[in-house]
Amino acid sequence: MAELNGASVSLEDLQILALTNYGHFTSMRMDDGAIRGLTLHMERLVRDCRLVFDADLAPERVLGYVRKAVGQRTGSFNIRVTIFDPALEMGHPGADADPHVLVTTRPAGAMPPPSLKAKTFTFSRDTAAVKHIGLFPQLRLRREAQRAGFDDAVFVEADGRISEGGTWNLGFIDESGMVVWPDAPVLPGVTMQLLQAAYDEKMTTAPVTLADVPRMRAAFATNTSIGVRTISALDDVQFAAEDPVLSALRNVYADIPGEHL
Repeated sequence: MAELNGASVSLEDLQILALTNYGHFTSMRMDDGAIRGLTLHMERLVRDCRLVFDADLAPERVLGYVRKAVGQRTGSFNIRVTIFDPALEMGHPGADADPHVLVTTRPAGAMPPPSLKAKTFTFSRDTAAVKHIGLFPQLRLRREAQRAGFDDAVFVEADGRISEGGTWNLGFIDESGMVVWPDAPVLPGVTMQLLQAAYDEKMTTAPVTLADVPRMRAAFATNTSIGVRTISALDDVQFAAEDPVLSALRNVYADIPGEHL
């Protein structure tokens, strides 16, 4: 399902996404009519629209389009809201923008999904704090990781600091049970922010390098579609399939109430 500004979308409306590929988005998971972190998702869209298009975006306008697209649907599914301007040409991206709102939905998978194995690459995501639609570099490295026998990519800055996964935030659990978020340029993920606010046990943000990884007892990925997903291996370092702290994080996340549209 796809709607642009609340109306059926045409091929002509969408071709600019393939030809120019300039915009930003957020992805949300709806379970039984509610979305965890809905306010944070709207704040992200407003903030990124100002950064990407130098334009204001009214969250109530976006929510109205999302409500229309969702209708009376029930169960669990993912909603993506993409902000772009169909009239913004590749040769003139500096023109004043008129941000349009594309709402698409797709089925949601079971949460949490199976554990994953990740391969590290030296890479810095462009404008890391913005959830922009320029995904080619991440997908290229994800493809390389999968063709090497892994499930996804993890990025390492040129200075050696581990940052984030292909489309998810990365966390570790150290030997003492402390949750450690890598201190590096990353997308401030909604799931990560919710966990940071709700988890009452030991948690910190600190630099993590590849040399630190063998001293971690567990690792995990977070985003709105997967919740808290176990990472079973990072390169040749194996982690336990399960950990009490991972279970605690999942329970905390499950108890975070969703917001209704």
